[in-house]
Amino acid sequence: MKLSQEEAHQVMQVCLLAGKIMLMGGAETYRVEDTMSRIAAACGISGSHSFVTPTAIIFSLDGAELTKLIRISNRSTDLRKVDQVNSISRKISNRTLTLREAYDQLKKIEKEEEAYPLWLQLLAASIASGCFVIIFLGGWADFLPACIVGGLGFLSTLYVHHFVKVRFFAEFVASLVIGITAYGLVQVGIGRELDKIIIGSVMPLVPGLAITNALRDLMAGHLFSGVSKGAEAFLTSFAIGAGIAIILTIF
Repeated sequence: MKLSQEEAHQVMQVCLLAGKIMLMGGAETYRVEDTMSRIAAACGISGSHSFVTPTAIIFSLDGAELTKLIRISNRSTDLRKVDQVNSISRKISNRTLTLREAYDQLKKIEKEEEAYPLWLQLLAASIASGCFVIIFLGGWADFLPACIVGGLGFLSTLYVHHFVKVRFFAEFVASLVIGITAYGLVQVGIGRELDKIIIGSVMPLVPGLAITNALRDLMAGHLFSGVSKGAEAFLTSFAIGAGIAIILTIF
């Protein structure tokens, strides 16, 4: 299908914006490529080509001498946005949404702030830390200390990352905070089992989504993205472990 430059540009804008939002929201590489291809196919373009990595998207259309690349600098976990983009993609395929309307909705999704306020994220991380202590066969006496330590660790990650845009450094500092706080609570008699408190408190920092996406990309044949995400997950885990190891070595 031969497209005019204006039509090709519009299709490409929608595809790239959809891919960008999904990748920044924590979607798998193959899911991003599939969504972009489906949107292009719904617009009557049978041949579209995309190359997606954790940090960049390259996209081109058959019948249009147009190729674009966008960089992805920040990635987080926001599966709500991924679901919203999937919904828009389905509406485009069902012909219930025009490209212009889809683009406007995608821009609105892109500008949205985080789905949950900071206090709710902090509360969830704290309660999750306490629950993980129980899951790992800890005592109820360590539930509240783990909630406190896990909340402080999660808050430290957000605070440090706000000033230093190096994710591994933020998680390393957070693990130091977790180790010091947990040790202090045990020393004053508030907590009992240091190991259980630390294990439960670091769980909100563990890159579970990155590990899952790396495995799913590898199984889907996206070796480059799978290895890249696996390396990112490994470095994050190493940063967390190194911080805790330093504290346990000192004390």
